[in-house]
Amino acid sequence: MSETVLNPEEPKKSLNFIELAVENDLKEGKYDGRVQTRFPPEPNGYLHIGHAKAICIDFGLAQQYGGICNLRFDDTNPVKEDVEYVDSIMDDIKWLGYDWANVYYASDYFPQLWDFAVQMIKDGKAYIDEQSSEEIAKQKGTPTQPGVNSPYRYRPVEVNLDLFTRMNKGEFPDGSMVLRAKADMASSNMHMRDPIMYRIIHHPHHRTGNQWYAYPMYDFAHGQSDYIEGVTHSLCTLEFEVHRPLYDWFLDQLVTGDYRPHQYEFNKLQFTYTLLSKRNLRAMVEEKILDGWDDPRMPTIRGFRRR
Repeated sequence: MSETVLNPEEPKKSLNFIELAVENDLKEGKYDGRVQTRFPPEPNGYLHIGHAKAICIDFGLAQQYGGICNLRFDDTNPVKEDVEYVDSIMDDIKWLGYDWANVYYASDYFPQLWDFAVQMIKDGKAYIDEQSSEEIAKQKGTPTQPGVNSPYRYRPVEVNLDLFTRMNKGEFPDGSMVLRAKADMASSNMHMRDPIMYRIIHHPHHRTGNQWYAYPMYDFAHGQSDYIEGVTHSLCTLEFEVHRPLYDWFLDQLVTGDYRPHQYEFNKLQFTYTLLSKRNLRAMVEEKILDGWDDPRMPTIRGFRRR
């Protein structure tokens, strides 16, 4: 009697929650079958190993499903940003073996973001607040107590439009006023309590120079930039989970049609007793507190430029 050889089915690969979401979207024909991600660093410091996880997820997911991943620099704070960090980030991504479909900057979208903000003012959904940052923080309340409306919340649309235009002409000093969204001061989510959309910064931008004096905040620029680019799956680390309702709220106020990017959050890569922070790494480099930093025999540390 001949022996029967069994050919068991190949075991199915276990999918993570982001892969499950993508496969479900593809099955339903969402986004016309597109998968588009982006890696969106702020060019204000050197990347660390925690960013390697984000890079692999953003670029790897697009690669896995035949999509594209763009590199977008969220350059909305000219005080802390520099071309040096742009170059360093690009080098690190290539060193990890990935390449981007396109390079974009949030500053590419400043005119469109400005128009979005003007639209919200005209719709009565945003206003200029002249309180100090300390007053605004105090009026936002606590996680267990609702906030208090700003005394400027109901000023006329025409006044808000005039002040917003003059903000961008450089007529007012830094910190003298901000543009806030008229969201929900009673929300249990502190990020929904009339968040700041624009603030005044008198500092040359590394790409736009002195063209702008009113700059969008990250929470406002991020979702709208995803929308403008056509991102389908916006992947962030877990601390942005509480920002997602605001991400969706801004899109609901500004976008018509069925298309919306969707934000998913994954856990950060952390190491015990290891410093992982662009801010701290930058300070260590600038203050030269690393032993042997000026010693030419010291091996090059990936991503850093010796001063």
